[in-house]
Amino acid sequence: MSRGLPLLHRRRILVSGAIGGITCAAVVVGAAMAGQDDGSGDANASTKAAQTISCPAVAGSLPEIPAEARAEVDRNLALLGTQIAEADKRLGTSQGEGGPNFVQNAILGPLADKRKSTLDRIAISIGRRAEKPTGLDALAECTLSGGEAGAGTGAGGEADSGATPTAAASEPADGGAEQGSGAEQGGGADAGSGTDEGSAQTISCPDVASKISGVPAAARAEVDRNLALLDTQIAEADKRLGTSQGEGGPNFVQNAILGPLKDKRASTIDRIELSFSRQGSTAPSGLDALAGCSLTSG
Repeated sequence: MSRGLPLLHRRRILVSGAIGGITCAAVVVGAAMAGQDDGSGDANASTKAAQTISCPAVAGSLPEIPAEARAEVDRNLALLGTQIAEADKRLGTSQGEGGPNFVQNAILGPLADKRKSTLDRIAISIGRRAEKPTGLDALAECTLSGGEAGAGTGAGGEADSGATPTAAASEPADGGAEQGSGAEQGGGADAGSGTDEGSAQTISCPDVASKISGVPAAARAEVDRNLALLDTQIAEADKRLGTSQGEGGPNFVQNAILGPLKDKRASTIDRIELSFSRQGSTAPSGLDALAGCSLTSG
């Protein structure tokens, strides 16, 4: 008996050691698998962060530019580059915001509107001194691409024209709309951050039609079409406001609804002004100031 007890005791120690070894091995394997999962998450995040906005190059699609139009064309080419850079920055700082269509609704869509307006100004400035180029509108749409590809055809694609960012900053139409969106609409964004308040709110925009007079007969149809588009833009933004409760962060309403709406309105108002200039008339002053909208209680 005295010899059996120590033997049994040794067996218990061996069994306990084996169980402890298995447990340690399981912990090590689990930690390794967790590390792999974390790594894959970082890889996915890096993939998203590496995306950039890619837009068709415009400078190479233009005909010979008259000397009298060169400064205006260069200024607008530089503005195209600025618009892409700002959209790229917005893309990088908005990861995780909004729903599945956030990038299209809040970044790519408004960027296309800005580019259409800028391309229209380029075509008109050339058309005043030579044959007006056609088909530039097809270059307005942009897409998402990988980091290296996007960088090659994005902002750099427009900057090669020789125009400077300083010249782009002086552009009154789209440039002013972009710079003013945050400060002008700060109150609206704060008011829309609460779910209960937002459900009773609507979007209120300055009336443009009442500020327009003396429309040339040849421009009436185009002006009316763009005035109707302004109403459509407000209705779409109102619908988006009503169906997006709870989405995004505290600045979601400003970033995804009010900001893009202001950009669209600035481009549409710009087209109204251009329709006057095409007929040799001067558009009413101060229309650019009517682009910003705000939230009001329903």
